[in-house]
Amino acid sequence: MKYMLFITADPAAPVPEKIGDINEWLDSVKEVRLDGDRLQGPAAATSVRSRNGRQVVTDGPFAETKEQIAGYDVIDCADLDEAIAIASRHPVAAWGTIEIRPFWTD
Repeated sequence: MKYMLFITADPAAPVPEKIGDINEWLDSVKEVRLDGDRLQGPAAATSVRSRNGRQVVTDGPFAETKEQIAGYDVIDCADLDEAIAIASRHPVAAWGTIEIRPFWTD
C-alpha cells in the first residue's frame, strides 16, 4: 500500500537542540521510500480553483495555518502500522507533525 507522508512544521516553533539525522532516516527507509523532497515555503505557493467556468489563481497556500507543509515522502508499506512506525522515526516528528494518507485505490 502506498502512503503519502506530509512533513509539516510551524516555522516559528523552536526546533529541539538534538533531533535525528535525516540522512540516517533516509537510509533506514530506502527499501520502502519511493520519492520525497523538501518544498519551498507558503510564499512560493500558488492556489488554483475553477468557479463557474472561470479559473481563479491566487498567490499563497490554500489554507492559512501556523503549520506548513515543508516536504513529503511517498512510501510503499505492508499496512498502516508499518507507515506509522516509519513516520514516527522521521526527525521532524520530534517537533512537527507527519500526516499519513493512503493513496486512493480502486
